[in-house]
Amino acid sequence: MRIRIVDAFTDRPFAGNPAGVLLLDAFPDDGRLQRVALEVNHAETAFAHRLPEGGAADWALRWFTPVAEVAMCGHATLATAHVLHTTGAHEGPVRFATRSGVLVATPHEDGAITLDFPTAPLTPVDVPDGVAEALGAAPRTALDTGPNVGDLLLELADEKTVLALSPDHKALAAYSERGVIATARAEDPARGYDFVSRCFFPNMGIDEDPVTGSAHTALAPFWSERLGRTRLIGLQASPRSGRVRTELRGERTLLTGHAVTVIDGELLA
Repeated sequence: MRIRIVDAFTDRPFAGNPAGVLLLDAFPDDGRLQRVALEVNHAETAFAHRLPEGGAADWALRWFTPVAEVAMCGHATLATAHVLHTTGAHEGPVRFATRSGVLVATPHEDGAITLDFPTAPLTPVDVPDGVAEALGAAPRTALDTGPNVGDLLLELADEKTVLALSPDHKALAAYSERGVIATARAEDPARGYDFVSRCFFPNMGIDEDPVTGSAHTALAPFWSERLGRTRLIGLQASPRSGRVRTELRGERTLLTGHAVTVIDGELLA
């Protein structure tokens, strides 16, 4: 069984968010998928198989963290589309049948890929008691991001505060289904990005996710409203770092980025 490791939302190796990608003839039992994802031990491993022609989608796609299946994952979708296009397994836009509906990935001539994802519905909530202590900074604003994303979105005072976070990951696990997104406006947009974020997902076995496409379906409407523009660039300021170009289109959000295959090998077990 062939397996590839792809760095997503980056145009260079060893940056962005790595994902395992396996193209299959059909999905095996869930236990095997979970064991493979645990062995790969990246934030997500994507499993895809081709669907019969003439349907609403071209490929079926599922995503697993080391400990659980997730409802939506941007970087592993980008990684899968990259593998399909660079290997010739699929040409042009690809439609994925997923737990979040049909998601479309469109390649561009420069190698970038645009994902068409549902926009996360944002609901303002009170800042939970204790979250400031767990995160290590006092949030200005808190929002629920809805069932597909499942995160608590927290706006912090400034970019420096986001960059300096050193949270108590175990304590953060109590505040949302998946995790916590911390964000702030960019201090200097001349650096090429409009907002910064960091994402912490202890409930998914991921203390800090390097670059999170799904989180940007919540960050895009949040910052588009505040900055007055539908097209933005987000910097996810993890140690690996990566940038996501976002475009808000009402109930849909477009996420654009590059990807690089860094390992191409064989799964023997």
